[in-house]
Amino acid sequence: MILIKNGYIKTMSKAGDIENGQILIENGKIKAIGKDIKTTTDVEIIDAKGLLVAPGFVDGHCHIGMFEEGIGFEGDDGNEAVEPVTPQLRAIDSINPMCIAFGEALKGGVTTAVTGPGSANVIGGTFVAIKTYGKRIDNMIIKDPVAMKIAFGENPKRVYDDQHKSPSTRMATAAVLRETLFDARNYFEELEASKDDPDKKPDFDMKMEALIPVLKKEIPLKAHAHRADDIFTALRIAKEFDLDITLDHCTEGHMIADELAKENKPAFVGPTLSDKSKYELRNLTFDTPRVLVENGLKIGIITDSPVIPLQYLSLCAGLAVKAGLDEEEAWKAITINPAEIVGIADRVGSLEVGKDADIAIFEGNPLKDVDCKTKYTLIEGKVVYNN
Repeated sequence: MILIKNGYIKTMSKAGDIENGQILIENGKIKAIGKDIKTTTDVEIIDAKGLLVAPGFVDGHCHIGMFEEGIGFEGDDGNEAVEPVTPQLRAIDSINPMCIAFGEALKGGVTTAVTGPGSANVIGGTFVAIKTYGKRIDNMIIKDPVAMKIAFGENPKRVYDDQHKSPSTRMATAAVLRETLFDARNYFEELEASKDDPDKKPDFDMKMEALIPVLKKEIPLKAHAHRADDIFTALRIAKEFDLDITLDHCTEGHMIADELAKENKPAFVGPTLSDKSKYELRNLTFDTPRVLVENGLKIGIITDSPVIPLQYLSLCAGLAVKAGLDEEEAWKAITINPAEIVGIADRVGSLEVGKDADIAIFEGNPLKDVDCKTKYTLIEGKVVYNN
C-alpha cells in the first residue's frame, strides 16, 4: 500500500479540494481519500507537503504512438492515405509504446491518452483510450474502441486532390461519408434480419462490421472539423443517421457557440498553441474554450500530439485561463471532462475511491506556473516518474 499525505488534493469530484489531505492506494486503486486515514505501519509514504496532488491528466484527442517522435516515414503510421474510407483500421495496431513521447507525457503528468488515426481520410478508423505507461499496448488499454474518426475540411480534400481522386471538395467528403453510412445501415439491417432467416445474411464486410458500433451508438463519431461550416456538416450528418458525435478541434466554435449550444454536443478544443498553418485555422484563438463553456458546452482541451507535445497539455489549459476561462473549468477540461466524454470516467479523470490510482503530484500549479515541476506521476498506484 502507498499513502500520499500532507498534500493539497484536487479531487475533481463532488468532494472538492482537500487541504492537507491523504490518499491510500492498494492494488492499483484508490482505497481511501480524506484528511485522516488510518493505515498499517508497513505502508509506503509519499510526503506531499507543500505540493499539489491531482488526477493524472487526460488528453481526449491526440496521436501519440501513431506518429513517432523524431523518426519520419518509418514511424509515421497514422494515415493510410490511399482510399478515403478505412473504418476497419484500429489504432492499437499502429501505436508504438516505445516512442519517447510516452516518457515525456509522464513528465507532464499526463496518464491517459485518447489516440488514433489522423485526418487524411473521410473515415480513418477507431481511436483507443490508453495509459501512457507500458511496454505492450494490449496491457495499456482502458477502452477500445472509444470512437470512429471522421474528417472534414482541408485535409481529406488536399490528400485526394493530390492523387486526382475523389473527394476533392467538401461536397464529395460529405457524400462519401453519407454513402458509407447508408451502406453500413443496410448491411446492419440485413445482418439483423438474418437472425430469423440465415439466407438473408450478407457476405462478411470488414468495413461495414467496423461501423456497426457507431450505428448502435456504442461509440460516437469523432469529427475532425475546424471551420464553422464543417462543424455544421458533421452535425447534420450525425442527425440524419441518428448517431452520437464529438466535435474535435472545433477551431471556429467560438463564432457559432449559440448554435452549438442548441446541439449540446461535447467538443475537444485544440491544438491552439500552434501556428495558423492552413486557411481553416485563420480564426484560431484561446478564446474558444471560454466562449464554449459560457454557452453551456462540455469541453476537453487537447494537444493533438505531436502537433503540441503531450506534456504541454496543462500549459494549453493555462493559456485558456489567461484568455478568460475559469480556472476550475480548465482543470475539468484536462481531467474529468474528457474522461466523461470518452466513457472512461469510471476509472480515470478524478480522485475517488475505487478508481485507478493515476495521480500527478506537482510543485506549483501546472496551469499557472511556467516553472511548475512534476514531482511524481503514478499510474495504477505505481510510481512511473519520480523527479
